[in-house]
Amino acid sequence: MKRYSALLALWAVMLGTLALPADQAKKSAVVSYFPARDAWESRPPTELGLNPEKLDAAVQYSIKNQNQNTKNLAEDILNTFRNEAPYNKLIGPTQERTGANGLVIRHGYVAAEWGDTKRADMTFSVTKTFLSTVVGLAYTRGLIKDLKTPVAQSMPSGVDLFTSEHNRTITWEHLLRQTSDWSGMLWDKPDWADRPAAGQPPEEWPKRVMHEPGTFYKYNDTRVNVLALAALHVWKRPLPDVLRELVMDPIGASGTWHWEAYENAWVTIDGRRMQSVTGGGHFGGGMFISAWDMARLGYLFLNDGRWGGKTVVPKSWIDLARTPGPANTAYGFMNWFLNTPEPVTNGRPGRQMYSAAPPSAVAFRGNGENIIYIDWEHDIVAVVRWVRNANGFITQLMGAIEK
Repeated sequence: MKRYSALLALWAVMLGTLALPADQAKKSAVVSYFPARDAWESRPPTELGLNPEKLDAAVQYSIKNQNQNTKNLAEDILNTFRNEAPYNKLIGPTQERTGANGLVIRHGYVAAEWGDTKRADMTFSVTKTFLSTVVGLAYTRGLIKDLKTPVAQSMPSGVDLFTSEHNRTITWEHLLRQTSDWSGMLWDKPDWADRPAAGQPPEEWPKRVMHEPGTFYKYNDTRVNVLALAALHVWKRPLPDVLRELVMDPIGASGTWHWEAYENAWVTIDGRRMQSVTGGGHFGGGMFISAWDMARLGYLFLNDGRWGGKTVVPKSWIDLARTPGPANTAYGFMNWFLNTPEPVTNGRPGRQMYSAAPPSAVAFRGNGENIIYIDWEHDIVAVVRWVRNANGFITQLMGAIEK
């Protein structure tokens, strides 16, 4: 009788599998590959459904269109933000960068590699994705109760980041979406000196228009660094330590990455003196990381936050990060750039970040340009570093897909 029941149960499972839609049944039979530390298997492009010649054309496009600016990033950053002088002084570390490099991962395997992919270079605003991930882990672990509550409620007494009438209503979500309009100075960098209005003389910058938190999007690194300091007060331990323990070690990242702070960004929490890291390299600092470790982060999110059967980042957080914001429908949480087309304006279709890629794709983008491209529809992660036109590369990559 027991054997008969077992056969019935097995038959029911088989019928259930057959009843699944074809694509879902196929997906359920696929076992994902997760690379071991310091190793990532390669496969010929043809085995991964990619045209070798067209894939190579995408790689050559990246090389031919690499960033032509000086590789001395201390000089390059000052030049990039020269309109912010005299407030563009570097207060964080930099280093000379390498040239164009990158990786294409499809179905879990390396389809293409070029350039110096092992170099731990500055990655600028891709740092924001690491920061928002650490904030997400604080939220999913209950250290932050509600993203829509004022950040001030999570700050200890004596911390005046959110005590002013304007700042006290700023929520975690406002900071994550870069719509906080936080007003003030942090690490000697005033919010109004970061990307000031074009054509305004410096003496006019402090008179900027104030916006209600949540209603106006502006890419602003001072406010990003406010989020980093607020997260530090929540975790009460250096954010690089949190990232290493909860994300980078579990996904097999190398030991070469390092997350740098400004020289003056020191605080004391529970009697322990520690540095508050930056969310980018605008004034130096930020994440220094290799293309391989960037690819691991992208592959983690491609697999909905799971690595080798273990949840590293809850999918619920990834779903939130991919949700468009009301003030910028092409931006989720920092630094989740969405590929959804912007709204139609005056009868004209809005722009799309990568015109040949599916609307569901996302990218983590940093100055230079450095990107991690994630495409669930085509099961692709691509890391492209020091390229002038990432859209051109993605267009070529999409053209290489055969099946």
